[in-house]
Amino acid sequence: MFDSKSISILNNALNHLEKGFSGLPDFELILNTESLNETLIEVAERLKDNFPYFHPLYAGQMLKPPHPIARLAYMLALWINPNNHALDGGRASSAMEKEAVVNIAAMFGWDKFLGHLTSGGTMANLEALWISKKLHPEKMVVASEQAHYTHNRISEVLKLDFESVPCDYQARMDLEGLERILKTGKVGTVVATLGTTGVGSLDPLPEILELRKKYEFRVHVDSAYGGYFTLVDNLNEYCREVYDAITHVDSIVIDPHKHGLQPYGCGCVLFNDPDVGRFYKHDSPYTYFSSSDLHLGEISLECSRAGASAVALWATQRLYPMNKGGEFASNLAKSRSAALDLYNRLKCDSRFLTILEPDLDIVVWAPKAEKISQISQLSQEMFDLCAEHDLHLAVFNYPTNLLEGLWRNIVVDQNTVTCLRSCLIKPEHQDWMDQIWQIMDKVIDSMIPRSS
Repeated sequence: MFDSKSISILNNALNHLEKGFSGLPDFELILNTESLNETLIEVAERLKDNFPYFHPLYAGQMLKPPHPIARLAYMLALWINPNNHALDGGRASSAMEKEAVVNIAAMFGWDKFLGHLTSGGTMANLEALWISKKLHPEKMVVASEQAHYTHNRISEVLKLDFESVPCDYQARMDLEGLERILKTGKVGTVVATLGTTGVGSLDPLPEILELRKKYEFRVHVDSAYGGYFTLVDNLNEYCREVYDAITHVDSIVIDPHKHGLQPYGCGCVLFNDPDVGRFYKHDSPYTYFSSSDLHLGEISLECSRAGASAVALWATQRLYPMNKGGEFASNLAKSRSAALDLYNRLKCDSRFLTILEPDLDIVVWAPKAEKISQISQLSQEMFDLCAEHDLHLAVFNYPTNLLEGLWRNIVVDQNTVTCLRSCLIKPEHQDWMDQIWQIMDKVIDSMIPRSS
């Protein structure tokens, strides 16, 4: 199941890389290979204590291994271990980062922008909200109640007021609730989430942008999870309109270490206005001395950053260009197709309750029962039983107030309901849906006999 054939490709590339430094005097790195082997085998033994994130039967959280090209390029770069804080620490990898970020920005229709890679989506969102504070120091940040909790926490770190906006019954930001807050005149930034972590829903970005004309605020898009779906051709009309509007926002965050096939951690932040770079300006006498060119360290809050992340991303984009209709987009579309397939199977089965038709590739559902408390109990039971059959799902607590009019004749005796949730993040999930369904069918049949 694990790819090992590519190790020979890495060895070939490593020999090629070494020739680039052949003019240096020889020196030998002395290694105790026996101890090295023993320790690495011990590491491998410890790593067995993991869920099989790499396998299609892992259909739980948004976890999957990087593509082999990303893994190989990352490892190759580690023989040099470049630091993309300054050109002195990573000349080639800094150039590769800039090229990779240009490709990401082009995916959203931007050719003039400021942007760079980060250690992940949290840091990328922090930088976006930090710029918001610089521009609107006394105003608050708002995001939907289904947005990632990081926005509330980052606002606290930045000493910005934060308020959650209620969601509608599709788990999207409620526009009436947003406008009520906007009328106070206290909002500096609205965070629109394109792909919520919980259910993968897309906030109504075109309508949010219309409200910006009236109330004047920044629009930051957190598309850490869903950003790459702008490339796919099997979105519904609503989702297509949302992604088409993204070119008009002020800042964007996307995580290549999710759908971008990269190792952790690799995030990216983009700003529509390159002039915000003035807020990053600083003077460091010990890192900037060999070039007058713009250093990535001069447009990021992080200092040392792994150049290997940039190399891996660049190599992946080289092998799989991010074009609509290309292989990368086609594989991503398979994830959405798998989610729609699972959703339709669940919707047509009387033993299950569904919540939302997926916007992207996340499906949320639950075993059917008379009370919310019973549904929560059955969800946990099914989660455990599926794991015994090597099918790994996830559980998710969903607010029952968002179920009004959806789950009829269900007694609401709790404020939240525990559901089952699958992030069908691997393209292989499309081909494995029959096997996944067979296990789910067997498990649910043992819990809730099929109605006659």
